[in-house]
Amino acid sequence: MVSRKWVMAGVAALVSTAAVAGYVQPAPVSVDTTARVALGDQVTARYSKNNVEFIGCGMRHISDGVGGIYTWAFCQATDAKGVQAFCSTEDPGLVAALASGGEFGFITFSWNAAEECTRIGFSNQSFYLPKKLDSN
Repeated sequence: MVSRKWVMAGVAALVSTAAVAGYVQPAPVSVDTTARVALGDQVTARYSKNNVEFIGCGMRHISDGVGGIYTWAFCQATDAKGVQAFCSTEDPGLVAALASGGEFGFITFSWNAAEECTRIGFSNQSFYLPKKLDSN
């Protein structure tokens, strides 16, 4: 019974050490044009060893000139092989999902044959953050 407590204490110590060190989960950009899905995290794409990989989403609000606002959103990605994906949407639910995204997150999106976004997802987790650059 005593040895079981020591084992559990050792496991807890290892887990807490890993938490202090900071878990990292790189997710390189992947584009599947057959399944029409792209995914990856922004930090891994930005600091990849190639000069083509990226992923991101954006939103535009444009005045119609008569008091209304036209809003649309888009997502785009290119993987390390140069395979590209793009979709756009005016769907209020997907625009709202895009607005909830943050910096340094994991992004996934899907599209139909007309390049309309059918799904937009974000995950903002500490393991997607860039490494600390300065100890100050």
